[in-house]
Amino acid sequence: MANSALLVMDVQRDVVAIADDGSGYLRRLRAAIDGARAAGIPVIYVVMGLRPGDPEVSPRNKVMTHVVRAGLFTEGAPGTEIHDDIAPQQGDVVVTKRRGSAFSGSDLDLVLRARDIDSLVLTGIATSAVVLSTLWHAIDLDYGLTVLTDACLDTDPEVHQMLTEKLFPQWADVFAVEDWLKVIAPQ
Repeated sequence: MANSALLVMDVQRDVVAIADDGSGYLRRLRAAIDGARAAGIPVIYVVMGLRPGDPEVSPRNKVMTHVVRAGLFTEGAPGTEIHDDIAPQQGDVVVTKRRGSAFSGSDLDLVLRARDIDSLVLTGIATSAVVLSTLWHAIDLDYGLTVLTDACLDTDPEVHQMLTEKLFPQWADVFAVEDWLKVIAPQ
């Protein structure tokens, strides 16, 4: 884990309000963040942010058009802020993206390479959106990958289960937060 970073993706107020299922998601994610910090693993937050007026949204993009219609992700809006329960600390990097993948329309790859990070630990909302998109993008960029299954959340539990149990293990190491913390714990 020496050259790893924990990515906390799209855990923004409005997204949490839509997706949180009452299962203790934010508590588990907080444990992962605290564990990463204790192990010296950088924590990088990724947020979706669209400029007022949405100049980066094409009407041909159904997903982004739906997001705009729902009033989500406008930069500066209170609901676009990172959720208070997992807020960044001094020294954490916050990257703004413009599409599904944490790499799309952001400087994430530049930030990672400047820090000589070659392995990513993925968390976030939604498993079927930012986590899946980022995983695929990171594979193409040759990053090593870990997914923390219970630090990811989706509005469709069946899709979450299929991705974390069947698809992700083909391309990434997959752990529950509690098990990952045992792996990274300072000896």
